[in-house]
Amino acid sequence: MRVLAALSGGVDSAVAAARAIDAGHDVVAVHMALSRTRDQLRNGSRGCCSIEDAGDARRAADVLGVPYYVWDLSEQFEQTVVADFLSEYEAGRTPNPCVRCNEHIKFATLLDKALALGFDAVCTGHYARVVERGDGTRELHRARDAAKDQSYVLAVMGPERLARALFPLGDVTSKDVTRQEAAARGLAVSAKPDSYDICFVADGDTPGFLRSRLGSRPGEVVDASGAVVGTHDGAYAFTVGQRRGLGLGRPAADGRPRYVLDVQPVHNRVVVGPAEALAVGTVHADRTVWYDEPAGAGQAAEPTGSGAGRPVGVQVRAHGAPVPGFVERRGDAVRVRLAEPLHGVAAGQSLVLYDGTRVLAQATVTGTERLVDERAEHDDPARRTVPTAAGRRA
Repeated sequence: MRVLAALSGGVDSAVAAARAIDAGHDVVAVHMALSRTRDQLRNGSRGCCSIEDAGDARRAADVLGVPYYVWDLSEQFEQTVVADFLSEYEAGRTPNPCVRCNEHIKFATLLDKALALGFDAVCTGHYARVVERGDGTRELHRARDAAKDQSYVLAVMGPERLARALFPLGDVTSKDVTRQEAAARGLAVSAKPDSYDICFVADGDTPGFLRSRLGSRPGEVVDASGAVVGTHDGAYAFTVGQRRGLGLGRPAADGRPRYVLDVQPVHNRVVVGPAEALAVGTVHADRTVWYDEPAGAGQAAEPTGSGAGRPVGVQVRAHGAPVPGFVERRGDAVRVRLAEPLHGVAAGQSLVLYDGTRVLAQATVTGTERLVDERAEHDDPARRTVPTAAGRRA
């Protein structure tokens, strides 16, 4: 096939491109310039898309002996990924910019441009596996290396784009293997540190980045009773489940730590409370991307009873452990009942459903139903689950 290999300037994408060449594909390399400040140098493992990364990508392409181009996608990145990041936080939700980058940039803008130029597929250095069934249908699976698995952030791409994607590192057993292979191939990026955190927040200060774009908006931090226990400089800088950086002026009566339970953008208010108040028993999500719909899903637009639903593994964080649950489809939305509670689930997070290692669906969390402690449940059975305010659209 004619394959467009996305070279980030890191070790993973370089080895992935090398493996695509070894597989006999006609490979051309492209570096996506996503940052508007590419002249800013990297700070160790922080940041990406710098002039250093472009240079490392070029040198890798030279070693591999493939043509190399730079595509400036910074405007598209700003208008989709960064704009979504800001608007979601401003609305009291918690976005995942890596998911949106895969959705809008790597497997939309990049892939569409590649197909328009006559390429058959795009190759990236993501850690995930593609398994092809006998009928030609492609399934997205977790990588062999569970510690590096990126199927969670890739699930948003959907089956049609998966059909045009290559992930040559899916069967690698550890990142050390990738680095050793890079060194053996003479790739200078073999020892380059991995990037982490949010790529366009190079200093790692997300609240500071939000404040620079959204401005100062002082407000109150309250407990569940409504008592003011602190102040903040912008409710948008908080997320459900957050413990640190709350700036509380009054300790809890019992001396226990408090966490963000809700972000209320309309009132510019942050609600805090004890850890047990974060326990979630049901998750609601919409904008569902299906890889394999539940049997009879088309007839499951309405609730079908407390025992209904297909058993699934449920993951709500990129590096979180999946928990068992049951999914019901409701139009393009889903309701997922958890067999084990999750804590600190926020609206805006990506929800990915698995059958073993296979991705079944991806959706965006709109709200949750929280469990209450046994005493409250005994006192008032109607309080067994409490809808959170996190899913409210501002």
